[in-house]
Amino acid sequence: MSVYTAVKKVAYEKGKSIYRIERDLGLSNGYISKWNKSMPGADKLQAVADYLGVTPQYLLYISEKGSDYHE
Repeated sequence: MSVYTAVKKVAYEKGKSIYRIERDLGLSNGYISKWNKSMPGADKLQAVADYLGVTPQYLLYISEKGSDYHE
């Protein structure tokens, strides 16, 4: 699972859209979707994690565990 997919999963659970996160954080449209193929910068990952009320480590953990993740 990519970091993007992990963010999308947590955002869905929190009732937020990727578009809303990007807009509220002043990121360009489609910025987070780029994380599907590349690793985000620490500062942007931290900002998104803070917005979602989780830690960057949590997002990375989910992305590493992939489909094996169960809460």
